[in-house]
Amino acid sequence: MLLVLKLVASTEGNIALTKELEEAMHQVSLSFFTVAINLPGTTYNKGLKARRKLVQMLGKLVEERRASKCSRSNDILDTILKNSEDTNCVIQTDEQIIDQIIAFVLSGYETASIVLMMAVKYLHDHPLAQDELRKENLEIRKGKPENYTLNWDDYRSMSFTRSVVLEALRMTSIGLGFLRRTTVDTEIKGYVIPKGWTVFVSTVETNKDPDTYPEPLKFNPWRWLKSNLESHQYFMLFGGGARLCIGKELGILEISIFLHYLVTRYRWEEIGENKIVRFPRVEAPDGLYYRLRDC
Repeated sequence: MLLVLKLVASTEGNIALTKELEEAMHQVSLSFFTVAINLPGTTYNKGLKARRKLVQMLGKLVEERRASKCSRSNDILDTILKNSEDTNCVIQTDEQIIDQIIAFVLSGYETASIVLMMAVKYLHDHPLAQDELRKENLEIRKGKPENYTLNWDDYRSMSFTRSVVLEALRMTSIGLGFLRRTTVDTEIKGYVIPKGWTVFVSTVETNKDPDTYPEPLKFNPWRWLKSNLESHQYFMLFGGGARLCIGKELGILEISIFLHYLVTRYRWEEIGENKIVRFPRVEAPDGLYYRLRDC
């Protein structure tokens, strides 16, 4: 969350503001998967209050940034503000800008962090996959100086690493699905969906479809190397169509870099009995605990 807030609004210099934004964002994310009953004390009610607080804090941040044009931070907020000055830009009002910031932070934090957590868990439970991942990344590290950084060619060569990320995302199924509206009458297996109806696509189901993913409950990163699943018409890990997630490659990149440095430096073993909850959202309510040791 701290990294996302830094990239979006350069908040790292204001610890108090960062903490408030982080707490409010977290509360809003919790309200996504609750019954929309706006009564005092409910998670939904707390989420609405947190969003109003977010709008207030971010509104003040936008005002301050507009007033200090000579001291821009070159972050995502700056980019949005600069584009909003263009009369042809869709996002122009402060309300639209704040909505965009909230969307960036929530989508950039929750999804990547949960998939990363589950990838570490799956790799711990599947030593052969962890060994294969380590082998690939040690080969990439070979010949590099001690304090090296990865480059684009390194990332492009991480075929098995990418497979691990995609398989962790498929198994985790962070989002329950997405909504689409039919533009014409559509017939599916004898059923007609009238034009204009809203359809809920359950990615939890498509990600576990045995016709597309044999042995769907098995963590098997190798499946992504054997067939061109990413271009399959039923590949919906990042949505689909014109509204495909714009953060797809960024998310894969973030997790791949973390996994690279993790497996090339450490091995890990689970401490205690860590509990994973999968509904209504994937989380480890008591945390996941591991003991790290050098490779």
